[in-house]
Amino acid sequence: MTACIRPLARRFVVRGLVALLVAACSAPEEPPGRSVEATEPQAFVVTHPSASSLPLPPDAALPEIEITEPTAHDLEPGHGHKLASIAMRNYIYIAPDYQSTRLGYLRAGAIVDRAAVPAGFKRCKAGFYRIHPRGYVCAGIGASLDVDHPVALAAYRGPRRGEPFPYHYVISRVPTPHLYVHLPTPQEQYDVEGRPVDSPPMNPWVLREIAETVGEPDALSAFLASGKDLPKPAGAQERMRFPAHRGRAKPRSAFGLIATFDWTNRRFGLTTELDLVPIDRTRLVRLSSMRGIKMAGEEFVPAFVTHHGLHALRPDPEGKLREAELVPFRSGYSLTGGASSGGTHRIQGKPGEALAAFLETAEGVWLPASSLRIGRLGTDLWGHAKRGKRWIDVSIERQMLIAYEGTRPVFATLVSTGRGGLSDPQTTSATVQGTFFVQSKHVSATMDGDPQDETARELHDVPYVQYFHQNYAIHGAYWHDQFGKTKSNGCVNVSPADAAWLFEFTDPRVPAEWHGAMTPAGGTLIYIHP
Repeated sequence: MTACIRPLARRFVVRGLVALLVAACSAPEEPPGRSVEATEPQAFVVTHPSASSLPLPPDAALPEIEITEPTAHDLEPGHGHKLASIAMRNYIYIAPDYQSTRLGYLRAGAIVDRAAVPAGFKRCKAGFYRIHPRGYVCAGIGASLDVDHPVALAAYRGPRRGEPFPYHYVISRVPTPHLYVHLPTPQEQYDVEGRPVDSPPMNPWVLREIAETVGEPDALSAFLASGKDLPKPAGAQERMRFPAHRGRAKPRSAFGLIATFDWTNRRFGLTTELDLVPIDRTRLVRLSSMRGIKMAGEEFVPAFVTHHGLHALRPDPEGKLREAELVPFRSGYSLTGGASSGGTHRIQGKPGEALAAFLETAEGVWLPASSLRIGRLGTDLWGHAKRGKRWIDVSIERQMLIAYEGTRPVFATLVSTGRGGLSDPQTTSATVQGTFFVQSKHVSATMDGDPQDETARELHDVPYVQYFHQNYAIHGAYWHDQFGKTKSNGCVNVSPADAAWLFEFTDPRVPAEWHGAMTPAGGTLIYIHP
């Protein structure tokens, strides 16, 4: 990695001629990790004054050498020093060494607390700095000690961690939008897109769609207001470069937007790779209404409404079930085990058993069994739950996910597994089955298909991704709203809101300013079965 800052070396305070002679004759100690090429020694001619003209210092004036080593205070973050990430993925290591284990990474624009001095220089000329809350980052191509670095100023806002959408999302229309390098003038928009210089404001339906999805525009950032071209973070691909733009977006591409701005009667969005796209050339993504449920207790079983226009039933004063309020499609409930044919007679069975036409919920309403997708509580095959650990159960046949704390179900939702159903995942788009552990987690990640496939998508900033086996992951999906049906290429798709909840539920934990974390030992257990 190219260094931009010279490494911190030991400081020598030298007083007197003797120390100067010592310094001139001895070889300096190189910082750890540096290698010095052998060079031919140079010959120096030194002219000495006569002995009579060179007074000898008294004993009290003999030179002193003060060596200042970094203190423990200097090597720990939290004392006002900052580091800015200027790469799409700036990895964090368990030790100050590229060959040590990766703990996670920072995304461009992230600013974190760092130590005052480097902890080492192994393969990193500018030095590895300890950051908060743990790990070491090399200052260089991917990170800067200057928090006013152009990339840090341009990527001035991070993801909205914990929100269903960490970014605003747009999908490219046809023809795809241009990727501008600065807020374009009306003349530049005419030269690039053919848009008339005196164009009126956007169509009312576009304005309405923006208001309902993105909302009010953000204040123009200082960097964009300066008129400077947007830099590219390290690791972000720049396919081509023109004076005002970087070409067009790929067909079937989608983007997460850091912020949006009103400019020249249009709304522009700033992507995470620091391009500007005109929003009227895209389709804005609406947030799915799908929400999982927090379970009422360990004795209950989750169920979801599978029909539109369904009415709940409530008992009248005589105890008979009467039609009551409408219940939303895909709304979730906790079943108690109570059942009834509609009259006053009640049957108490095991939760999840459809012993009669109507089933009782912990929420106080009764629902038709024929209109419910009923879950099945998982079995602790590994003794994992007995130890109180968290784990996740995914049923392909039911298209349902249930999260557990020990033996207690705490959350359930509908999912979309691979289109191949229960087929062989090696030859179809089925979801792999078995027992796995979360390997890495990402606040967002780019997913794309085969570059040779014209129908393949390029989906930027897929939210709340949790890889558990090779390229298989649980993640939020913003490009479809078919949860409860097979839909994916093999991953386990959940609604963005549910993905945000699951992201905070599982291990490894992702610290606040980090964009991703990984654990070779494996995090939360995931069991996928028919």
